[in-house]
Amino acid sequence: MHRFTATIEQFAEQGEKTGWTYIDVPAEVTEALMPGTKKAFRVKGKIDAMPIKGVALVPMGGGRYILAINATMRRELRKKKGGMVSVQLAVDKAPLEIPAAFAECLADEPQARAVFDALKQSHRNYYIKWITGVKSDAAVAKRISAVITALLKNQDFVEMMRAMKAEKEFR
Repeated sequence: MHRFTATIEQFAEQGEKTGWTYIDVPAEVTEALMPGTKKAFRVKGKIDAMPIKGVALVPMGGGRYILAINATMRRELRKKKGGMVSVQLAVDKAPLEIPAAFAECLADEPQARAVFDALKQSHRNYYIKWITGVKSDAAVAKRISAVITALLKNQDFVEMMRAMKAEKEFR
């Protein structure tokens, strides 16, 4: 477990990350966790007393990584931009849990299940993270439907996203 303290920061203007709150993860910590990597990877541990798992460290270039602190995490921490936190991190190698509603749909569509099961774990994670990246039940259901359709068409995540974008532009 690697320990450090950090200040919660917020992007002013950073493209898609505008408004994100985050902590900088020291280069020596990311290097100790995943030597030589330049890609995002998941970690587990604690921020103050709040346990975390399956949280991505996002590369920002030049060996710099951040850990995003979403609104739910900020509420639990009772801290916002400028707050100091104590952080403990380790690499999280556990596979992401398949949401129950998605698992039910995969059980109903054996062909989609076969395509999903044939994907690398990291590619399955793209779908799982996308499905769980929204809050409302309606939005989750819509995303599950899109994923099942994409799997039935044997599309990977990127192909699915491109097809969805093209469909929106066509309308």
